[in-house]
Amino acid sequence: MAGKHIQAPSAVVMVRPHHFTPNPETAVDNAFQLPRPDITADTIEARALSEFDGAVRTLMGAGVRVHVFDDVGRETPDSVFPNNWLSTHQGGRIAIYPMAAPSRRHERRADIVEFLKERYRVQEVIDYSGLEYDNLFLEGTGAMILDHLERVAYVGASHRADPLILERFCTSFGYEPMVFANTDPAGNPIYHTNVIMSIATEFAIVCTEVMVDARRRDEILERLRDSGREIVDISWEQVNEFCGNALELCGREGRVLALSERAANALTPAQRETIEASAALLPLDVPTIELAGGSARCMLAGVHLTPRAPVAPLVASRAEGVAVAG
Repeated sequence: MAGKHIQAPSAVVMVRPHHFTPNPETAVDNAFQLPRPDITADTIEARALSEFDGAVRTLMGAGVRVHVFDDVGRETPDSVFPNNWLSTHQGGRIAIYPMAAPSRRHERRADIVEFLKERYRVQEVIDYSGLEYDNLFLEGTGAMILDHLERVAYVGASHRADPLILERFCTSFGYEPMVFANTDPAGNPIYHTNVIMSIATEFAIVCTEVMVDARRRDEILERLRDSGREIVDISWEQVNEFCGNALELCGREGRVLALSERAANALTPAQRETIEASAALLPLDVPTIELAGGSARCMLAGVHLTPRAPVAPLVASRAEGVAVAG
């Protein structure tokens, strides 16, 4: 398949969560959140910070370039999930997204966008965030699973993926939208597509049992197979273990699949074999962060931009003692 690095970026943006907590505002439609009243807020904060720093070390150990930014305030409990407000694209383009929860709107960071402009070739920033004041939302690569090779945006229908903004995004960025209805066993729409679907270079992880329209499901599977990908069909039980919340990246030795340890442990031997035929599993230990209803993929905003100059070697951060790529 041509363009082997287009789908899997070699760099990511991550935000260190100094004030992490499961967000009650987003729990309304995020059934994956798990409150833990038996654990103090301070303990949750400390554990999340430790898990984040360990994830950064694991990613960098595999040769992934990691741009780390520290959270800047107490009004952003979900700041560790930057992929919902920011996406980057080949050709030097950045998209900024409207967020459903008011508390999450504070996560958008001009300094992160300016950093990307400084280090990478950025031609245009398109900001859709003003549409949230009209109660229209499109939560980035949480709502959309982007096939960068075939230029398709797969989207599970929910109020966090407004069709008007989706159409605008796809027209501007050159994707074909493929929207599908999806519900959990209780009949509720699934809040983000990236908990049930992940598209890599040579395989796609999909939970077909949540797709309520059989004809649309078959169209999606046919489209993915026509692109040359193997299908890794996961069960709803595996969705609850975050097996669908994964992101393929390019590391030092080739492609890797970043996912949580919980997700990696829930894969069947046959599923692991399909994935490992083209990407090494890279488990991240993030059980506390998963209490907020997101997992490894949500923590990673892939950088699909061209560096302005040859990248510098990975260095150790002076703060926190964590390795960080500047």
